[in-house]
Amino acid sequence: MNKVIAIFDIGKTNKKLLLFNEELNLVKQTEERIPTIVDEDGVECDDIERIEQWMTDALISLSSEGYKLEGINFSTYGATLVWLDKEGNRLTPIYNYLKPIDEKYKQNLFEQNGGENEFCRITASPSLENMLNSGVQIPWIKNEKEEIFENSKHILHFPQYLSSIFTKQYVTEYTSIGCHTFMWNFDEMKYHNWIEKFGVELPFPVANDTLYDVEINNENVKCGVGIHDSSASLAPYLIGVKEPFLLISTGTWCINMNPFNHSPLTAYELENDTLAYMSINQKPVKSSRFFLGYIHDANVEMLSIQFNVEKDEYKKVKLSDILLKRIIDKDAGFPTFFENGVPANYVDNKIDLTQFESFEEAYHQLMYDLTRLTVDSIKLVLYSEIKIKKIFISGGFVRNEIFVSLIKYFLPEYTIASSEVDNSSAMGAALVIFDKVFPKSKPNINLGIKEL
Repeated sequence: MNKVIAIFDIGKTNKKLLLFNEELNLVKQTEERIPTIVDEDGVECDDIERIEQWMTDALISLSSEGYKLEGINFSTYGATLVWLDKEGNRLTPIYNYLKPIDEKYKQNLFEQNGGENEFCRITASPSLENMLNSGVQIPWIKNEKEEIFENSKHILHFPQYLSSIFTKQYVTEYTSIGCHTFMWNFDEMKYHNWIEKFGVELPFPVANDTLYDVEINNENVKCGVGIHDSSASLAPYLIGVKEPFLLISTGTWCINMNPFNHSPLTAYELENDTLAYMSINQKPVKSSRFFLGYIHDANVEMLSIQFNVEKDEYKKVKLSDILLKRIIDKDAGFPTFFENGVPANYVDNKIDLTQFESFEEAYHQLMYDLTRLTVDSIKLVLYSEIKIKKIFISGGFVRNEIFVSLIKYFLPEYTIASSEVDNSSAMGAALVIFDKVFPKSKPNINLGIKEL
């Protein structure tokens, strides 16, 4: 039978089960579409009961498919807490991190802990909307859902909750608590003292290679404690690359991660959507974010209507050096598509699209503007005491010739390389437990690196 590590990679849209063998090669992948439900306030959220049932059924079926399960781990989105009673029973739904919450809970934390700038600096967490700073759930639950607060014994991050279903161990780990939660003091590397003032006792973080023995199908299996997906996606690079680097992970969000920049966050950086994740090595990873993919798609839709072309016409646009040179030569110092370099509601309807002769020309201008803004975001985290010489680009925009060409143009002193790693967060979740599950094996880390 094929010995495997099973990884449950739980995203907002897609829920995946991936099996990695003793060489870290992916041998099977399945995807489950689980419809959302609503919480007690009518807000859309994940159907955790269906997710739990799917996970359990999927693991039980592996032996009949010719696999010998040796290890399990979990990679999930962050900004999500789960409240349990003393018996480990779940008291809450999996609240959507976009669930609206009264701003007063966040403002009270700022006022009682040195003001917004200092509080955000210490917790390495920009002030984000709704529940994206997951720690604000604590005062919200205490004030608005008193019965849950009174009956709660364990408060877990989403990856550790999924692990606890099998292990009955109630722990946390560093990548989950270090993800814009407002809960961790990065200066002292411990929980922020406001949590104790609320009368809440949180589990001390364990290392993300921690394993517990569980029984599945009458077989002993090693179960991990889970990991936050952004930190998991960085893990293959931290383990597989031997020189300092910066990773540009593109998609709906462009997240720029510099694992070698440990300098404290400044007020300016926080105001410009810079934060610190926690690496698998328990080190801060200074990171900046830009809503690249979302803004791109919104503006492409506008251009498609203007020029009467299909929405995916941009995929056929080839890099034109002539068009780019014309745009660069007339650069007025701020992006054409956006006022003063700041995206105006993601789609700038004020721009005169008649100035462009074709969809191709307009799309080149849009990509020039978006890449400039992306580079502004990259530069927030690029410079550090440990000099970076190589930048990796991963995700969907690797295949955008205009984007890649402009990254090279704006950052000429760096070696730019593409990296196409399928399921990097799942691979990272497997890697952190690999040595303990398969101590006699060496993982095959294929990052698909190609210098551009």
